Amino acid sequence: MIFDCDGVLVDSEAISNEVLAQMLTREGLPTTLSEARRAYQGLLLTDIRDQAEAKLARPLPPDWLAEYERVRAEAFRRDLRPVAGAAEAVRRVKAAGLKVCVASQGALEKTRMTLGLTGLRGLFSSHALFSAHDVPRPKPDPALFQHAAATMNTEPSACVVIEDTPSGIVAAVAAGMRAIGYAADSDEHALRSAGAEIIRSLDEIPGRLIAGERLR
Repeated sequence: MIFDCDGVLVDSEAISNEVLAQMLTREGLPTTLSEARRAYQGLLLTDIRDQAEAKLARPLPPDWLAEYERVRAEAFRRDLRPVAGAAEAVRRVKAAGLKVCVASQGALEKTRMTLGLTGLRGLFSSHALFSAHDVPRPKPDPALFQHAAATMNTEPSACVVIEDTPSGIVAAVAAGMRAIGYAADSDEHALRSAGAEIIRSLDEIPGRLIAGERLR
């Protein structure tokens, strides 16, 4: 089972996008939290910067991304929590004999930090963390999930992906994997349109998955 990190294991999306909205607004691009999530959630930071610069019609300061990461890290240390049921879901999946890993759009350093802050780091081995920075193209390209499956020595058709963004679902479907959309804090219609089966709580994962039941 391949877990996305942000919004699936750690409750980071509101924190990240609130910092982003504030920093973009300060640069002259008024942005609310909901607008930031709608426009930028699931993108690489460099893509966020490029899109913001295109809207502003000028470059952001050279140290803008580094400052964003610094402020976001401070907010994580203060406010970050695990997604409800994340630890128990992972433990039960592992107890059933399934391999588990994390495949995130973010850098590995960020994944290690957020899993550590939320007490989830010990649930995943050091070789079971994957980043879009390590493959040629990020989600929605399937490269990240294909890389994770190959490293975990598992055929794509035997993999299940848990994602909370349409781009992640598109990537999973393109990789030939079963795609489950976690819709507790995401656009359920967009996840379905991208090809996801839907769950609204991580508590739903182990029993249904282990029983082989399709999630609807």
